[in-house]
Amino acid sequence: MMKVVKRDGHIVDFDRSKIVTAIKKANAEVDPEEKIGEEKIESIVHGIETKKRKRILVEDIQDMIEQELMEDGKYVLAKTYIIYRYTRELVRKANTTDDSILSLIKNRNKDVMEENSNKNATVASTQRDLIAGEVSKDLTRRVLLPEKISKAHDEGVLHFHDADYFLQPIFNCCLINIKDMLENGTVMNGKLIESPKSFQVACTVMTQIIASVASSQYGGQSVDLIHLGKYLRKSYEKYKERFTKSFGDKVDEATLESMIQERLNDELRSGVQTIQYQINTLMTTNGQSPFVTLFLHLDPNDEYIEENARIIVEVLRQRIEGIKNEAGVYVTPAFPKLIYVLDELNCLKGGKYDYITEMAVKCSAKRMYPDYISAKKMRENYEGNVFSPMGCRSFLSPWKDENGQYKFEGRFNQGVVSLNLPQIGIIARGDEELFWKILDERLDLCYEALMCRHNALMGVTSDVSPIHWQYGAIARLGKGERIDKYLLNGYSTISLGYIGLYEVTKLMKGVSHTSPEGLDFALRIMHKLRNSCEKWKKETGLGFGLYGTPAESLCYRFARIDKERFGTIPDITDKGYYTNSYHVDVREDIDAFEKFKFESQFQSISSGGAISYVEIPNMANNLEALSELVKFIYDNIQYAEFNTKSDYCHVCGFDGEIKVNENNEWECPCCHNKDHSKMNVTRRTCGYLGENFWNVGKTKEIKSRVLHVGAPDYIAETVTAGVSCGCDS
Repeated sequence: MMKVVKRDGHIVDFDRSKIVTAIKKANAEVDPEEKIGEEKIESIVHGIETKKRKRILVEDIQDMIEQELMEDGKYVLAKTYIIYRYTRELVRKANTTDDSILSLIKNRNKDVMEENSNKNATVASTQRDLIAGEVSKDLTRRVLLPEKISKAHDEGVLHFHDADYFLQPIFNCCLINIKDMLENGTVMNGKLIESPKSFQVACTVMTQIIASVASSQYGGQSVDLIHLGKYLRKSYEKYKERFTKSFGDKVDEATLESMIQERLNDELRSGVQTIQYQINTLMTTNGQSPFVTLFLHLDPNDEYIEENARIIVEVLRQRIEGIKNEAGVYVTPAFPKLIYVLDELNCLKGGKYDYITEMAVKCSAKRMYPDYISAKKMRENYEGNVFSPMGCRSFLSPWKDENGQYKFEGRFNQGVVSLNLPQIGIIARGDEELFWKILDERLDLCYEALMCRHNALMGVTSDVSPIHWQYGAIARLGKGERIDKYLLNGYSTISLGYIGLYEVTKLMKGVSHTSPEGLDFALRIMHKLRNSCEKWKKETGLGFGLYGTPAESLCYRFARIDKERFGTIPDITDKGYYTNSYHVDVREDIDAFEKFKFESQFQSISSGGAISYVEIPNMANNLEALSELVKFIYDNIQYAEFNTKSDYCHVCGFDGEIKVNENNEWECPCCHNKDHSKMNVTRRTCGYLGENFWNVGKTKEIKSRVLHVGAPDYIAETVTAGVSCGCDS
């Protein structure tokens, strides 16, 4: 049956009776000579039905009716119908959110509830954020965006990200200037927080900053832990002074140092535990834990490198241990995301800090994090610099201050608009000339949509978020001062996202982009997107960047829209999802080393945001093989991660991989429990881990993923035999 897309974006079944009713109401308002008969009304409706479109906008239906009436010479009737249509639109504009909000409260709004796998949509505080988001999306679509941008969003031409927050003058993600905030103090809720005098207090203040920042932006944030080393030394010096004064004349120097180190280790453990537990238990005003990344970087030029090495070791130790769930079992937490930097001193080639990397490998095998950044490859791509992405994968462009010094901390991303590449391929049907023409037109739309994001922030004052603009996270502006200078001249970035490079290559060339012919076409697309960003940057001075969209829910949304509009297309819309950014098709058999090497060429083009992964089995008993992959990352790819499985069934105690069954349901392989509330399932959703389950498209994508490192036979045998499972089934 044909589907109709209403003005608020909701999709309903085509209902011919509504068209008949609308025409008849207009008919009743005109003189007899202007009326049309039942036969003509039936003809108009039949004409719409014979279009046999899978998906049609309500505006297109109304345009067809008006055209038919005008062609029949019924100008007065057409005008009356237009007035009726306008009146109905005024009524609609008065309120379009009742259904979506009420269904959300009643836990029936699947699209909104499954949009973010780290939001539990049944919890009241989260529902409050989602309800506000529905109002914002409605106003964004009807009032704030140009009609053609709203229409392009509804038709799946592009995706205007985070419309649920666009009503407010806030931005996407940032790299917090934690160094400035800790050294110079900050203010939260009107209370002065002075520079910490110890490691424990620094950790506490840092988590408070993270929570406050998260509540006034909608995307992720990152903190470089390198700035905590200074405070661990402060604690050391404090204990040394105290213990020397109390015991200096009673014990020898070695014993005294041992006492100091024992107390310092206690504070180190407590401080790191504060970070881990606070981040996982805090609930921001966004109705979720803060989306935060901790950047673990050993800089050979850092005067506190030994302190930072100890901090990283403790972070990894506690992550390996995990966090207890409600059943008291240690499980994998989704946050904070950990990124470990590989450099000459720790890339498993005999460096001084290789022992920490070995610990990181063990941690990745058990808890998926940390992810890895190659300092070597990053310096090649970012003018010799090494810095954290903002949250998951959004990278800043190099920028220098008035003193010619590179600056990364205290910068941010204004927002994202993503392009649906497969839809262009569907329409072009292999015609390259038509493909590039449509791509140009749609890039113009994306540019206009991105400028809407930028212009919405221009003129905003620092008062909108004091933690960001007045108290150091981004700037130290005065009250009432405008933020405009931080939006201009490349200080902040604004991102063109994309999805489905695999699918568009398959549509246009009939092959995967891993083949020589497919790769050539895929690279031409990528360079076209990147060149567009460079062109816009030159024309405007704004920090446009090309960004590989995470597509947690978008992989499903675009595929669903295209299936409704264009039907089932084998290997494209039939899967239920599109492939993330430039990634290799999740079903394609490819070796882990080969996959990293292949995808690395796209990361340098997609410099505004990119990350690559390989799917691995449980490698806890084969850390040597995983270490080889980590060594390979250092020399071959800038940013990479491992996907493994770390699940727990509350019913039978199974600790292994909970799988997706034939009915697309998560099911314990041991006791066959399918109750989401009685299992912990953690999967790599995009760059973050997700733990509140996923929409149907992302679930299908997760199910389809193949291993890029062969699974040892004993793993399959263990699951089949029910080993490490407490049930008798």
